[in-house]
This record gives sequence, structure tokens and C-alpha cells, in this order.
Amino acid sequence: MRPIQPCAILFAAAMAATIDAQVPMPASTPPATAADNPFLSPSALPYGAPPFDRIRDEHYLPAFEEGMRQHLAEIRAIATQKDAPTFANTIEAMEKSGALLTRVSRVFFNLTESTTNEAIQKVQADVAPKLASHQDEIWLDKELFARIEAVHEARASLKDPEQIRLVERYRLNFARNGALLSAEKQKRLREINEAQSKFTTQFQEKLLAGTKKLAVAFERRADLSGLDESALSAAAAAAKEAGLPGRFLVTLQLPSSQGILSSLNNRASRQRIFEAAVARCDQGDEFDTKELVKQLVALRAERAQMFGYENHAAYVLADQMAGTPKAVLDMLGSMAKQIVAKADAEAKELQAHFAATEPSAKFEAWDWAFVAEQVRRLRYDFDEAAVKQYFELDSVLQNGLFFMAKQLYGIELRERKDLPVYHPDVRVFEVFDGQNAPIGLFYADYFARPSKRGGAWMDNFVEQSDLLGQKPVVVNVLNIQKPAAGQPTLLTFDEVTTLFHEFGHGVHGLFSHCRFPLLAGTNVPRDFVEFPSQFHEDFAFDPAVLARCAKHWQTGEAMPAELVEKIRRARTFGQGFASLEYVAAAILDMAWHMVPPGTEVKDVDAFEREALQKNGVAHPLVPPRYRTTYFSHVWPGGYSAGYYAYMWSEALAADAFACVMEKGGITRENGDRFRDLVLSRGLTREPMTMFTEFRGRPLDTKALLKRRGLL
Repeated sequence: MRPIQPCAILFAAAMAATIDAQVPMPASTPPATAADNPFLSPSALPYGAPPFDRIRDEHYLPAFEEGMRQHLAEIRAIATQKDAPTFANTIEAMEKSGALLTRVSRVFFNLTESTTNEAIQKVQADVAPKLASHQDEIWLDKELFARIEAVHEARASLKDPEQIRLVERYRLNFARNGALLSAEKQKRLREINEAQSKFTTQFQEKLLAGTKKLAVAFERRADLSGLDESALSAAAAAAKEAGLPGRFLVTLQLPSSQGILSSLNNRASRQRIFEAAVARCDQGDEFDTKELVKQLVALRAERAQMFGYENHAAYVLADQMAGTPKAVLDMLGSMAKQIVAKADAEAKELQAHFAATEPSAKFEAWDWAFVAEQVRRLRYDFDEAAVKQYFELDSVLQNGLFFMAKQLYGIELRERKDLPVYHPDVRVFEVFDGQNAPIGLFYADYFARPSKRGGAWMDNFVEQSDLLGQKPVVVNVLNIQKPAAGQPTLLTFDEVTTLFHEFGHGVHGLFSHCRFPLLAGTNVPRDFVEFPSQFHEDFAFDPAVLARCAKHWQTGEAMPAELVEKIRRARTFGQGFASLEYVAAAILDMAWHMVPPGTEVKDVDAFEREALQKNGVAHPLVPPRYRTTYFSHVWPGGYSAGYYAYMWSEALAADAFACVMEKGGITRENGDRFRDLVLSRGLTREPMTMFTEFRGRPLDTKALLKRRGLL
């Protein structure tokens, strides 16, 4: 993995934060019917794919309300039945409940991230607290929990290990969501959950609007000297769309570091973009998120205390591979000095190069990416703009990613243009295994747009389940700048590896072979879910893959072997910077979520500075990958006290990929083993058991240090 390219498993996060809900349907809302609302009956499309051509914004709210009503009725029927509790009439029955609510939620929460608008945002603000209340109605149902307890106590009589695993997860989830609390504490828990849902929605809205507001407009083409024609045309198109014809608009990406800075010759332009990026939602205006952060920190700490934990991080990590905050801080701390030392060494080298060309100027944070690119060109004799000419999007997709999928897993992806999509840029592919048997659908949504949040992620529209007879329908979302009409879509190599990263999440969903939805696909701990995605990144470097997809978009010539080798050797260049900005953000996440209950944080910016300084990762030239005010992973994104998971999972991925290389590389045998032992299993087994069975021994972190050039 590159921690410089975040990813989120969106629906799991959205559901964890919001599919907690039930309120009575307002009397003012007439009952919806299947005839006028496509959510109210199962989709007739292949694989149950959403009928996007029929879905309108006005369908969401009635579908949510009816879905909550139906779901609660189903749950009450399970809880109040007279028959003695059994696996079938309690646990399995719960797995079958809530079909309508699941259908609308999966579409809606995907679109709130990938193509939102004012109508969707209004519905989100309305339903988020209702959903929180709805799930509490289920988590805190005493009769229902009594039945779950009874099945749990008798679980030894079950013969199927997956059934036993499911019963244990249900019991644990109910306990972690308040089923064992007193009535008084349950009442307060409901209030906290509803408030959290409201605040995370507001954070998401403010971040989207604040990021859009701070997009940087330039009057002259010369201000963006250094950008290639594709990037310039994209900036001109963005300006035109924003009502600024004749100008050039640079939209901000989610992290602090902005990729465009590596190409811009003009220091003043670099400074404007950098300062806009790090100032997001921290300007005291209507988009400022600091008060929301304070509220969320306080609520999460209070909630953790209810469950007997000293802070929110301890509560979260108790159900992750890491186990405790200490384990996370030990892991991060064990590398921090090494990482800071490497970043300092990189800074010294860059400052020397900068001084030779700008003797009277001070080297600043906004200069880092540009100077690093100059040094990389000198050291490895290539530049990113030259590399991009060999990575045209469709070639990378068809001849690289899909080729890898066939070689490793024997699957084929065939485009379907007959299925409706939620945006014209989205493409749909049907996935088949080697025997022409259908596996599922893969949606590809790769282009940036103002209605999409930054970053990259995977999600499901339909989750695999043998119990429900469902095959998977997954989506990969990226934020590649869309060129002007007639121009090719050229990718940086970082974007190429991001494509492979997200596809790793995609096959984790597509290859799921589980009976029960709760245990299927990517429903695994956060510090395991990034393992398959980061594992797949390294296949972007495979010689056979590059030979097919790395061809000049104009001449068709293959990328020269010496350039391929330079890219490979340059992989560890700049890892001090990349590792430090990631570790700083992970430590910042932990610091916020280790705030004790009842502690008032008065100054958000001061807290951030002190946390970074205390842990030895404050660096004047390397800001955290995400500052507090726009850290969407940990406020609305479901990764609270979990951002460390990228590096934790990367250690698993690096070691597992080393195993593949030891056994012949990109072969069907290796792919089938990984598919069988990891990708198909969901959470039916303990994550570390899956890893060690595949690797053949316990984890060794040497491969991670080698991958990052930190040995």
C-alpha cells in the first residue's frame, strides 16, 4: 500500500455510523408503492443491480421510512415469537431481515460520497438520526437479546463452524452496542448515537463545501507552467464548469499533499494551492469543522466509558487485530524515529538542491513535492510527465488490471453497456470465472467531479450471500482528473497502483463465498481489510503486466525497459516524507480518540500541534496526511482510532506478496491459494489464522521495511 493513497470501505463505515435506526413513519408521508418507487421491490436487473435509470432523489426518503418500518416489524416478530430460540428462527431470521432498508441504504450511501447534490444531502441530514435511532431499537431490544443469548449459550450443539462464528459475532455486536447496559445508560446511549449521526453528516457536508470553496483559480496559463496539456485542459474545463470561463481552476484533493505541486514551476502558485489545502474547514467560517470535532470527541469518549473502556480508542481496538491502543502506538512508535530520520535526510538533500536554484529563497513545505520531483528526475533520469504518456487509462484497465486478474485468478471482465449507471462516467463489467460461470458485477467510477468526495474506495451495491441467493455487485471509485474532450486520460504511476489497490478490495468482495451476510466479503476488521488491497498493488510492477499495459498512448511503443527499471528503483524514493505524513495522521487519530471522558478540548489546532510534538512526528516541512479539520477517515468515515490500519495491513500484504514471489509470482496456483484461503472467507475465520495459513508462518515485518526502503 501507499499510505499516500487512502481508501475506505464505504458502506461498512456508513452503516456502522448510520444504519442504526428506526422511527415511526411520519403521518404526513403517504405510503409509497412499488409502482412508483423502484426500491420497494427487488431489482429485476441481473444480479439485483440497482435500476439507476428509475431511481430519483424523491424515492430515497419514502424508501428509508418504509424500510425501517418493515425491518422493525420483522425484528419484533423474531423477538416475540413463542417458539424456543434456535439458530434458524433467531440468528438466521435476522440475517434475512431488512431487505428493503439494505437496498436503499447501499445505493444512497454510495451516492452521498460519489455524486451528491442538495437533495441527497437534505435526505441524509433527515434520515441519519432516524437510522441511528432505528438501529438502537434493535441493539437494545431486551427480548431479542434474550433469544440471542439463549442461542449463544447452546452454540456448541451447532455442527457448522460458520454458524457458530455467526452466533458469536451477533452476541458480541449486541453487547458492544448496549444490550448489557442499564435502562438509564441505554437511554443516554440512544442520545449519543443520534447526536453522532447528526454531527458526522454535518462534517461531511462542510468538508465537501469547504473543499469546493477553496479551489484555486488562476488567471493565466503561465501561472500553471509545468503542467502537461492534459492537466491544463482539465483545469480549464473545471473553471468553465464553475462559471469561470477563460480561467484555470485547481480543485483540491482530500489529503494535505496535492499531487499537482510536483509539476508547478511557479512558487507563488504552489504556495496558494498548498495553503488552501491545509486551511480547509479551519477558517472560522460556515465550513469550519472544529466545533463538530470537539462534540464528536466528547461523545465518543463518553460512549466508551459506558462500556467500561478508558477511551474510545480502547473500545474500538478491542474488536480489531491490534487489540489495544498500546499495541498500535508501539507499532507506530517503533518506526517513528527511523521515519523522521529518513524524512530529515530527504529534506536536507532537497534543501541543498533548492538552494542551488533559489539561493535567496527559503525552502518551504509547498516546495517539497516540486523539488523532490526535480531530484528524482536527476537521480533516476525520468519525470512523471514522461511516465504518464505510457499509462493511458483504458490500456491500464484492460491490458494491465484485467490481464492480471485473468493470469492470477482465471477470471474475465466483460463490459456491459446495457445496464443503467448513476453517472455517465461509470462503466459496468460482468465478471466470469475460467469456466464462463458468472461471478458478479464490477462498477468502475474513476473520474473526479465536484459532487464526489476525494480519495478512492470500494463498496457494494449487493453483497454476496448464499443464504440470500445473492452474487456480489461491487464498485471501485477513484478521483482521476478527467481531461477535456478528445484528450487521453493519462495516469501517474501512483494512480496506476491505486487502480490495482482498489481492485484488491473489489475481488475481496467478488470472491466472497460465505453463507451469511454479516460474515461476507469485506466485513472484516479494519486492520485486515486493507491487506488484500495492498497485496494487489505490487502486481502493478509485474513485468508481464507492464509489458502489456505500459505503451505510449500516441505511438503504441512499449515503455523502454530502462524506464521501467527506473520506476521500480524510484519506488522507495521519498518514503521518508510519505511514511511520516501517514504516521503523523495515524498518531493524530489515536491522540484524539484517547482523550479521556469528561475532558474539554478548548483549542483544536493547539491539541493537534501538541499531539504531533509529543509523539516526535511534528515536522515543519511535512504536515500530517490529514489535518484534524478535514480528516474524513476518522470523523464521518468509520476509521476512528483505525487509521493505523493501513500500515498494519501493509505489513501483512508485504509479507504475503513476498511469499508469492518465492513461489513463482503471478500464477494461477498462487492466485487460487490466496482466493481460497483469504479472499473467499470473509470473517468466517480469525484474520491472523487466514494470513498464517497462506504465508505458512507468523508475520515477519522485514518485508514491509524493505518495501518502504526503511531497512
